[in-house]
Amino acid sequence: MFEPPIYWPDHEDIAMKLHERFGDDFNESKIYRVRFTELLEWVLEIPNFKGTREECNEGHLEMIQAQWVYEWRDNQ
Repeated sequence: MFEPPIYWPDHEDIAMKLHERFGDDFNESKIYRVRFTELLEWVLEIPNFKGTREECNEGHLEMIQAQWVYEWRDNQ
């Protein structure tokens, strides 16, 4: 099955992949406590992620974190 590439602005897609990977191991408070350095590495490990470390910024990481919380809430 073809999956389109994922880039930094695809915050919701990234959040869905993170939720698939970690599930309920990370609740809302744990998600907000994830260090950005750790979050950056996890995003770079997502299959089909085509963004680069250099393209990342704090704004992307904040949006990914927020979307991940929404994804977690939706699955409760």
